[in-house]
Amino acid sequence: MRIIGIDIGGANTKIASADGKIIELHYVPLWKDTTLPESLEDIAAELQPDMVSVVMTGELADCFEDKLQGIQFIMKSVDEAFDCDIVYIDSNGHFYDGAGNLRDLAAANWAASSRLIGSEIGDCIFVDIGSTTSDIIPIKDGKHVAGLTDFSRLVRSELFYAGTLRTNLAYLLDKVKVADGDCNISSELFANTADAYLLLEDITEELYTCETADGAGKSKTDAMRRLARVVCADLTEISSDEIYNIAVQVKERQISLLCETISVVAEKNGLNRIVSAGLGEFMIREAAKRLGFDCISVTEKWGPDISKVFPAYAAARILEDETSQPGKE
Repeated sequence: MRIIGIDIGGANTKIASADGKIIELHYVPLWKDTTLPESLEDIAAELQPDMVSVVMTGELADCFEDKLQGIQFIMKSVDEAFDCDIVYIDSNGHFYDGAGNLRDLAAANWAASSRLIGSEIGDCIFVDIGSTTSDIIPIKDGKHVAGLTDFSRLVRSELFYAGTLRTNLAYLLDKVKVADGDCNISSELFANTADAYLLLEDITEELYTCETADGAGKSKTDAMRRLARVVCADLTEISSDEIYNIAVQVKERQISLLCETISVVAEKNGLNRIVSAGLGEFMIREAAKRLGFDCISVTEKWGPDISKVFPAYAAARILEDETSQPGKE
């Protein structure tokens, strides 16, 4: 039986099979004239699964009037694309039975991940940094004890709205050090975190899956040009060493803020062990080191490809486990 998990975000749709042999990441931005229905139809035709387990975060995209409309659009797209059994996982990490509040499906991808981590690893802070956000989820007695909405998790420092690719550098920094001193930065979307991490070789061009801020290429020269514009300069006005140092300062600031948010969650819940996942695992490992916390890497346990699509993998694994042990859910 082929079971696949699907994690539908605002920017990316991630696919993973329960056995980990199928791993796919599709850039499908929902806030534009989205191709989600067509993309899901193509995925269904290619993979022909027997069962599908779905988690989502894309309902927050501002093309929808509210989250409920977003959930309904995503569910309609999935239900019409797949001719097989489909289940949805809610923010408690349970299957939605159709009788509860549909809004419980909003932003629930981390709940699937937390359920699998809780059952296989135990008490920890699960930290997953994707392209756009960072989830910082306390797990105790095998279950997450996080807030159930993005709003509540932001209040509780369990959601840090910065990621490895799509974050505007103006969100992280207001000044950078250059040769002439401290320089204020532009609040325009001239560059994103992907440019910094590409230049620092923390990601490759292949992993730079989102659009660039200027619509240009994804070479290091392209990234340097965008980073220079953050201080309203171009490549004739600022040295390559200064641009590289801007990227270093981006990374340092993001890790520093990550440490702050992890510390809040750790102190509140009495936890000092981290499980790291996602495209930004390199930041999580460094944060754990600075905090003096043990860190278990999803990459090391399940592999780097699964780490990048972990909510989809967790959704598939949860369904596989329930199918093999009926009534456990």
